[in-house]
Parts: sequence; structure tokens; C-alpha cells
Amino acid sequence: MAFDIQRVKKSTRKVAKFLKKNDKRPSSGAVHNLRTSSRSLEAAFITLSLDSKRKIKRLLREMGDVRKRAGKVRDMDVLTADALTIKRDGEQDCLVQLIEYLGAERAKHVKKLRGVIKNGNPQLRRNLQRNARRLEGVLQQAEGNQTHSDAIPETMARVIQLSWDLQSPVHLNRRNLHPYRLKVKELRNVLRLSDQADDLLLVEKLGEVKDAIGEWHDWQELSSIAAQLLDHGVSCKLMTQLKSISDSKFERALSLTNRVRNQYFRARHGKHPARRLKTASTSVIKATSAFAAH
Repeated sequence: MAFDIQRVKKSTRKVAKFLKKNDKRPSSGAVHNLRTSSRSLEAAFITLSLDSKRKIKRLLREMGDVRKRAGKVRDMDVLTADALTIKRDGEQDCLVQLIEYLGAERAKHVKKLRGVIKNGNPQLRRNLQRNARRLEGVLQQAEGNQTHSDAIPETMARVIQLSWDLQSPVHLNRRNLHPYRLKVKELRNVLRLSDQADDLLLVEKLGEVKDAIGEWHDWQELSSIAAQLLDHGVSCKLMTQLKSISDSKFERALSLTNRVRNQYFRARHGKHPARRLKTASTSVIKATSAFAAH
């Protein structure tokens, strides 16, 4: 078996369950599962070129709206968890003010999330389940008859294309590191369509890069919110702590990302397609071959 159809089914169940329940106080875990599961499904639809279909295109648009709203809630959960790890160090009032603000913002974003889901239900759930079955059918067909299915070559081509994308920009910095994370997540999601994904070192390394950049970005956001919310200026010990942690997280994320990129995604040399293909293929050959293995 090349594709992890059970992962697709599990993602569908998680998204459908969240949409049906539409909880007034969703847990951080439920929100996180909604986001990761919806991204996994989006990656599958796009990789197999099913997003060209009108109904699937609509599903992805509506599901994307839900995921983005859920992302705002998830941000507040992560920032609150980060804030709770900060040493008070004489700035307890500032920290309490910051945490209370994050809690209030979460409540606002949950309300907006529930509104988006309510406006799309129950049609959104039906569309999700109907098109998920269509997706599963395509994957099952690929495994039953590789010769007459485009699913495996399309997926392998997608992996190679995304690996090319990770070769740029040439230099990573504070401005482009977080957008680069989106490319990392996209490739990782496609690779995780394979039933051998858990055994691929590349998937593990991409996960580490994703998490490291995400941690830095979270602390940067927390620092930015605190700077706008608190009126203590540079004398505030909390602000000093936040900046120090953010800088440290950035250095770690940048170092790890460059190390992984140098190992798996060498920078392009020239514009000749054959040369680019050779570079990309050698760096991700084990990952792409996982889709052809039965």
C-alpha cells in the first residue's frame, strides 16, 4: 500500500465531528486537530488535482475559511501557554494583564469561528463527507491498479516540485522565515499521504523545522501584542524577557532550518530544468519512492 487511506478517513472524521459539535468552548486540542486535519485533506485534494472540480473547489474554500478562523483561536491558545511559562520577576501585573487579554481575544475568535461554521452547516459537512469518499476512491483505485492511475505519479511530481520551492529564497531572515514555514508544512503534508511517512527521516526533519519556526513566530507575536498592550516601554522587565526569548528562538529556528535545507534541498545552480530535477530528485528520492512502493 502506498497511500495512507486511514489517515485520510481519520482527518475527515475529526473535521466532521468538530463541525457537527460546534462547541461554545472548544478545547485547544480539538481546535488543533481541526486545523491539522483540514490541512491534511486540502493537501490530498490539491496533490491529486481534484481541486479543479467545482464542488471540491467550493469545499476547499469553505473549509479554508473555517481553518483560518480556527487558526486565530489556536494562536491565542499557544500564546497563552507561552505566557504562562514566563518568570514573573516583579512584573506580575503586566503578565496578568497580558494573559487576560489573550483570554478575551480567544473568546472573540471562538464566536467568529462558530458563526462561520453555523453559516456553512449542514451543507458543509455533507460536502466534506461526499468528497472525502471521492478522494478515498481515487486512492484505493491507485493502489488496486498503479498502471492506469495518475495518483502516484502526480503525488511524486508534487513532492519534487515542492522540494524545488524549498530551495528558495537563497537567504533566510526574519522577514521570510515564517512564509518559508508554509512551504515546509505543505511538503510535509503531501509526504504524510504515504503509509510509510512515519518511517521517513525527511518527514521528521520537516516537522522539527516547522515547530522551531512556529515557536519563534509565536514568541514574536506575543512580544508584539505585549508592546501594544502594555505601557511600560523598554523599562518593563516582561518586555525584556519576551525580546530575549524571541531572539533566542529565532536563532535556533534559523540554524535548524538552514541545516536541514543544506542536507535535503541544495540551492539551485542555473535555470536548466534537467539540472534542477537532478538536484531535487537526489535529495528527496527516498521520500518520493515511498509512494511507488507496494
